[in-house]
Amino acid sequence: MSARSWPASRPRRLGLFLLLLFLLSLVVSYRAAEVRPFQLFFGEGRDNLLVFVRGMFPPDFSPDFLRFILRPTLETIQISVMGTALAILIGFPLSLLAASNLTFRGVLHEAETGRHPWSRALRAVPYFLARAILNFFRAVPEFVWALLFVRAVGLGPLPGVLAIGVGYGGILGKIYAEIFEGVDPRPIEAFQSTGASRPSIFLYGFLPQAFPNLLSYSLYRWECAIRAAAILGFVGAGGIGQQIELSLRMFNHQEVVTLILVLLLLISGVEQLSAFLRRQIA
Repeated sequence: MSARSWPASRPRRLGLFLLLLFLLSLVVSYRAAEVRPFQLFFGEGRDNLLVFVRGMFPPDFSPDFLRFILRPTLETIQISVMGTALAILIGFPLSLLAASNLTFRGVLHEAETGRHPWSRALRAVPYFLARAILNFFRAVPEFVWALLFVRAVGLGPLPGVLAIGVGYGGILGKIYAEIFEGVDPRPIEAFQSTGASRPSIFLYGFLPQAFPNLLSYSLYRWECAIRAAAILGFVGAGGIGQQIELSLRMFNHQEVVTLILVLLLLISGVEQLSAFLRRQIA
């Protein structure tokens, strides 16, 4: 092989190596995780599944039960709304520090480069600190946050709000920071050339470009918060999930199906509302 053909073949060999490594990890994971996809349809798994399916129908649409689940359904919506609002309050300020072009480099800081050798390093400290906080919030699943907050403040919707707020705050903060880092620098340069202050540059240069993406992703996380609020109910964080867990424990499968259908309608409604709002800002 000539020296000229080697650089061209090296990426191909690296890709082949990564593919083989992925296939090997897939096989090892399949065996280590004891994946048995057909176990659900044979033997004891099949019998348990049939018992559950037979108990599902007909779903419980009695007026008394529907009135009973109205409160946990509304509670799930309230948990998702307040949790998402708390996540925005946590994530947005941290994203301003976690966006590198707002803290220590980029157009806003070009004039200061070289005049103060240590200024850039000092400005980078809040950046790395904010990134570390966001990574910590994001690394802990909201299910674990809910368990911690249930121990701290007791059962009810508050632990669900706090769990979604902290967990999603880390996610939103990271995404917001990446959105700010991806804005077009040319309008920023134009505002800076007029002598505008940094708050004005942010309000009229950064924010108008980033706002559609900020709102779109916030609405998407609200959709996810509905599902998360239902799951967090299994650890006592209120909402419709807590009622699903109680019905499962009491083997009231007809109630479980009704609750799942209500949750499906709830998520579909939120998805349609979010899509409508996104179209309005597109």
